[in-house]
Amino acid sequence: MDVTPSVTVFDQAYRDGDPPWVIGEPQPAVVALADAGMITGRTLDLGCGAGEHTILLARRGLDVLGADASASAVERAGARAAAAGVDARFTVADALDPAGLGTFDTVLDSALFHVFDAGDQRRYARGLARVVRSGGVVHLLALARTGDGPEFGPVIDESEIRTAFDAPDWTVEAVDRTTYRGVVTAAVSASYGRPAGSRVDEPAHLARIRRT
Repeated sequence: MDVTPSVTVFDQAYRDGDPPWVIGEPQPAVVALADAGMITGRTLDLGCGAGEHTILLARRGLDVLGADASASAVERAGARAAAAGVDARFTVADALDPAGLGTFDTVLDSALFHVFDAGDQRRYARGLARVVRSGGVVHLLALARTGDGPEFGPVIDESEIRTAFDAPDWTVEAVDRTTYRGVVTAAVSASYGRPAGSRVDEPAHLARIRRT
């Protein structure tokens, strides 16, 4: 990403309806993390969007807070939680300055890091170091650059994750390959050769980053 998009871009996307990254359910990669017991303790779902992952984790009994810079996203997330009968907490917050949110054992980042430019990626890692307890973990799911075929959204290389978290505060324990599910829009349907509204599973990174 050359320049980090403004919050107004995301606010507008949520006001216009369901953005293509809102699939009405949690990402399969995040469900797998939860099923494996990898999300524990006090948890921050940073860049929570429409709240699917916060709702998932709250339903499973975790102490979880969903946070997003977009007030429209947070409003939608709260409404979805209420409709699902789940007591989930959400707040509006700047992911680049999260210190006021408290401290956490686990941070979940589903498709947030990859929207930042290089400078903001490093700023993001520094900010997280102030809210993740020693020994805590960041799980980071981001679209991967493949070099061929259509791109669903902002894509990054593994090296961008490692560079941003190359600091004494962090140890990048693993960067695995997985997929990220999204909805094909009319604007890209020709590139995918699939009708708008179809779901696609795109190549993605899933990083596990430990707070030292």
